[in-house]
Amino acid sequence: MPIAQFAVFGHPISHSLSPRIHQAFAQQFGIELEYRAVDAAPADFAEAVRRFFASGGRGANVTLPHKAAAFALADQRSAAATRAGSANVLTRLPDGELAAHNTDGAGMVRDITERHDLDLRGHTALLLGAGGAAHGVAWNLLDAGVETLTIVNRSPEAADVLADAIGDPARAHTRYWDDLAHIGSYDLIVNATSAGVLGVALQLPFSLIGARALCYDLSYGSAAGSFLAWAKAASARYAVDGLGMLVETAADAFELWHGRRPETEPVYQSLRQQAA
Repeated sequence: MPIAQFAVFGHPISHSLSPRIHQAFAQQFGIELEYRAVDAAPADFAEAVRRFFASGGRGANVTLPHKAAAFALADQRSAAATRAGSANVLTRLPDGELAAHNTDGAGMVRDITERHDLDLRGHTALLLGAGGAAHGVAWNLLDAGVETLTIVNRSPEAADVLADAIGDPARAHTRYWDDLAHIGSYDLIVNATSAGVLGVALQLPFSLIGARALCYDLSYGSAAGSFLAWAKAASARYAVDGLGMLVETAADAFELWHGRRPETEPVYQSLRQQAA
């Protein structure tokens, strides 16, 4: 029987820990699988995905900058993916169709509330960015009980699109990037921009940091370094990268594909120790 094939698609993707995570999960159950990282430029993404699944691929994770394209490529879409308009998981169904899922928001909230034991209820939240990553987590922040969600993006039109899609102007609204120095402080600041991945440092005012602020970067490792350094310099109470979110979203994908839920904490701790 051939070994089950899985992959993660991104651009760039060489930094991805997903292959290591899924192999660790598979070892928990004695499952043999092959999981590889595929670097696909945006123009090549759709064809690369089709080729992967046509050659027997069973499931794929999707990261920057392909989440919206993955959603568009699918034949079926989960409620979370439909709400976000983006997907981080593609699964080949028995009839050959592709199903899209978005587990980003659920994984992030689980990392914050369960692993780090932080309650989001009543928080004022600032969401930096309005791309696929931001769409993947915005609704979950509101579901987790944040009081307000302010969305700021360098392109204000994209922020308005996200706020309009949420459709709750009393809780979710936009502000201009140039206003960041004058819009007050927040209890939760989520960096959903691609700046860190692209090696660009965000220039953010310290005044954004509230007295109990949690600063959370959806990226991990060196990509989150600049944002977390800013948060610590501004005396944020908590500064957390997205490594735990990555592990949690990987577990969601693994469960979709294999029907079994892996233990995430040992894998998270192992990766954290290796990064230290």
